[in-house]
Amino acid sequence: MDTVFARGFAAHRDGRLTEAERDYQAALAAEPSHVDALHLLGVLRHQQGQHAEAADLVRRAVDLRPADPALQLNLGNALKALGRIDDAIERFRNALHLEPGFSLAQYNLGNAYAAAGRHEDAADAFEKALRLQPGDAPTWNNFGNALLGMRRFEEGAKAFRRALQIRPGHAGAHNNLGMALNALGDTHGAIEQFREAIAAEPNYVAAHFNLGNLLDAAGRPYEAVPVLRKVLLMQPQFAPAHFGLGHALAGIGEHEAALPQFERAVGLDPKYGVAWLGLGNAHLALGAHKPALRAFDQALRLDPGLVAANLNRALTLLSLGDYARGLSAYEWRLRAPTSVPAPALPVWKGAPMPRQTLWIRSEQGFGDTLQFVRFVPFAAKLVGQIVLEVQPALVALLEPAAHAAGVMLKSTATPPPSDAHAFIPLLSLPLALGVSNTEMVPARTPYLVVPAAYRKKWRGSLGGQSKRKLGITWSGRIQPGETRSAPLAVLEPLFRLEGIDWIVLQPTLTAEERVLLDNHPRARFIQRLEDKLENFADTAAIIDRLDGVVSIDTAVAHLTGALGKPLWLMLPFAADWRWGIDTPSSAWYPKAHLFRQAKPGAWDEVIERVVKDVAASS
Repeated sequence: MDTVFARGFAAHRDGRLTEAERDYQAALAAEPSHVDALHLLGVLRHQQGQHAEAADLVRRAVDLRPADPALQLNLGNALKALGRIDDAIERFRNALHLEPGFSLAQYNLGNAYAAAGRHEDAADAFEKALRLQPGDAPTWNNFGNALLGMRRFEEGAKAFRRALQIRPGHAGAHNNLGMALNALGDTHGAIEQFREAIAAEPNYVAAHFNLGNLLDAAGRPYEAVPVLRKVLLMQPQFAPAHFGLGHALAGIGEHEAALPQFERAVGLDPKYGVAWLGLGNAHLALGAHKPALRAFDQALRLDPGLVAANLNRALTLLSLGDYARGLSAYEWRLRAPTSVPAPALPVWKGAPMPRQTLWIRSEQGFGDTLQFVRFVPFAAKLVGQIVLEVQPALVALLEPAAHAAGVMLKSTATPPPSDAHAFIPLLSLPLALGVSNTEMVPARTPYLVVPAAYRKKWRGSLGGQSKRKLGITWSGRIQPGETRSAPLAVLEPLFRLEGIDWIVLQPTLTAEERVLLDNHPRARFIQRLEDKLENFADTAAIIDRLDGVVSIDTAVAHLTGALGKPLWLMLPFAADWRWGIDTPSSAWYPKAHLFRQAKPGAWDEVIERVVKDVAASS
């Protein structure tokens, strides 16, 4: 039988597994306790993916020859393949007890510890393996992975570089070095390493996936899209790649194309909470508020503490006019990573504090402050003293209203009040004051007045050719994914209107915009004030002298509404929550006329309707 076994071993060594299996079984039929036949037939079964049978065969061999470290090693391999990691670790340790210099057992022990998430133990095992075989690239690579698991990114990067010195073009080491560099903040270096991994192994799914995700995270979604599409060509059932592609498509404004990617991601993995969030965001961007709400609700069933899902759910409810639920949910904005930490004071919930001081602090943008400052006088009736803290550019404008309400006004650029008894962010006032629907919004305007000094400053400053004067803005603060801006060129039909002087209220202009305005055929009817507007009190003084303002959703629009002046407001397809949905009027500003895009980016039709309405109102 030794001849039969030897023949099977030779066939096994040469890769002729069918012949090897036949001879091993013949040897066992003649001698059931043939240890080497049991062992190697088990190894063969392990190679064939039949791990349970492999473990049974090798265990029988171990029982017959317990002091053989190779048998302990291969039983550990079969057990690890079965997911029995702790049992595998025991067998690898047995092998090392029998043969302390057994480098392969040390390496496999490290892999088993890594699979169990025991990164420190894994690193120790790999270090010991490297003392035995310092020139082994896979061990350096896996040692680096263990270091990454311990967040020792610089040391991990050194391990991966050592693996690449030993074996240039090691795709896994390039990919893992990319991950280490990304964790260290070296985005460019990480992208380069992921590309090197792909060059070494063109169908390396993980490297393509990591590259696509990093390009998207680095603000390069246009480059990420084709990379992530390739991932899905190689692995169509990979839910994270569908999510990643959806996120990148959303980043370039392709929400319709992103939607099926998010749907596919949650179809493949219904418990993928962040993908449900992405699906909700895509619906919201497409103006489908009820499907968005369902998606956010599902994301929160899976992860109730998901800040973005809670916040976007709030925005959806507010857009639908459900202030009763929306305003309380909107408090999740205060948990966002970008929010300013609250001071160590009790949060005011609306209860009377007749002899105490309440600190109200503005948040977010200028427009938010201008919109929500209307609630401050109502809060002032319930407390002894209010300290209102606002952005420096708004202080001069808000002084008259603050004085009238008995409010102490200060700038966010100055030290915070030291004697406050309670605190509330400005945008939390409606919730504290019990606002539960749009009808309860105090919409009486004007609730701001132009400071006398600024009214005097701008008296007689607007000349022009026409009796009718309108302000105009087409862009606010530009942020990633911003839709609240329109190209200056699309405003051409407005500038062609007869009998109007246009006062440009943009605080800054690009060089291209200046050239367009300077060379416009009706340039004499367009006045620019960009260098003269020092703060919002200046802008308010100008608006107060106008017949109205045409604006995108900007702080100037809110200022116009707060001053009670006519406002033609041009809104993107998925407008901000405060403008509601499918309504031409605003609960916040009675003299605002709302003109919404029919589809994303379609400003021409909006401008056409504004032109008709402006012309008809003369």
